[in-house]
Amino acid sequence: MSADWLGSLVSINCGATLGVYQGEVSSVDQASQTISLRQPFHNGVKCPVPEVTFSAMDIRELKILEIPNGICTNSSSQGVPVDPGPASSGCSGRSPGAAGSSAPMAVPRKASANNRTLNQATPKKNGVKNGGGGGGGGGPMKTKDDECFGDGVDQGLDTDFDFEGNLALFDKAAVFSQMDMTERRGNGARSRGTPGERTPSRYRHDENILEAKPIVYRQITVPQAGNKEYCTDSGLVVPSVSYELHKRLLLAAERQGLSLERRLEMTGVCASQMALTLLGGPNRLTPKNVHQRPAVALLCGPHVQGAQGISCGRHLANHEVEVVLFLPNFVKMLESLTNELTLFSRTGGKQVSSIKDLPDGPVDLVINCLDCHENTFLRDQPWYRAAADWANQNRAPVLSIDPPVSGQEQAVEAKWSLSLGLPLPLAESAGRVYLCDIGIPRQVFQEVDVKYRSPFGCKFVIPLHSA
Repeated sequence: MSADWLGSLVSINCGATLGVYQGEVSSVDQASQTISLRQPFHNGVKCPVPEVTFSAMDIRELKILEIPNGICTNSSSQGVPVDPGPASSGCSGRSPGAAGSSAPMAVPRKASANNRTLNQATPKKNGVKNGGGGGGGGGPMKTKDDECFGDGVDQGLDTDFDFEGNLALFDKAAVFSQMDMTERRGNGARSRGTPGERTPSRYRHDENILEAKPIVYRQITVPQAGNKEYCTDSGLVVPSVSYELHKRLLLAAERQGLSLERRLEMTGVCASQMALTLLGGPNRLTPKNVHQRPAVALLCGPHVQGAQGISCGRHLANHEVEVVLFLPNFVKMLESLTNELTLFSRTGGKQVSSIKDLPDGPVDLVINCLDCHENTFLRDQPWYRAAADWANQNRAPVLSIDPPVSGQEQAVEAKWSLSLGLPLPLAESAGRVYLCDIGIPRQVFQEVDVKYRSPFGCKFVIPLHSA
């Protein structure tokens, strides 16, 4: 009879949506096919309500954990709030029906709880004995949890957030259906306003820029264009200029206050930054890599281009790069060259005047500043030919700073070349061309009839490609 099951401890599986409930049977109504549990637990969490009633049609599985006259255990995939005793499939003591069977209660194997909006508190194991005999309270044998945490662990539990129940309230299919309807209403574009509003087209993460007007890719025009054009990574056209126009531009910049010393410093900073990147950047220049400091050979001549190279070598030496500067001995040198040498000597870098004193083995990078724009007779000097031969025989890549335009091939074959302000029409032996921003104001370009808009963007050194 159903009254025989009153007071039994059971576990009711209501499926994935409602979960598993455990509690003491308080009533069984065969007429309405319902069962009620007293002091219920839901998915191992104690319910705040004293009683929960289940409908028989939604119960998926019912297991008897304990009956008044004995203990009956059943394996379950859900955690229970009590310790059912030793794992066994039988019952100890007497019971009104077969152990683990739900037939005497006349309740089918499907169930649904009437109380669906419950807040649970996180329970701990209670004081059910670990032994197999007897049902209640305090005996000489206690579980480890009781010994550690004492009695009454179920009292005064705080209420936790019901993540599972809250997630069940989210109807994913309905939300996505609503999003699809919104996009169809907006003619395929994501609508953020009223249905009648005109919506913008979609953009990728790197295209989320609204263009007010078409892009003008030719933003620099020169009166005396060279025989070569370049373009930046973004597609902007950068025309080359003749050496005469480039010289007029630098002279106009000096008249406006951009002195030679300031230009040398700007060139040295940008060239050293490019060289540091070529040397490996943060992967090479790190405090942990003190035993493998990069080595650079700097080849300079007695002119402005040589002073630019010495300025670059000073900044490299300040960044813990081993720099060896080659500069022949001359009776008379430019004042700017002398000043740069004085500053370089304060860095601890090495200066040599003979090719024999250069490193015997390969270095990480060779910086070539041997050539001059105006004095092409330097190529006939013995020191120049010896330095060019050493650079070509060394296995290190070559960076040329401000190489000149010449009808002949470059004496030192470079992998990269750095131009200043505007590029010159360099030969193929100059390697890949880069452009350096030396700080010439826009009005200075206008003074020499150059329509100019900066192609550098957020950088001071940019690569150029043959158009």
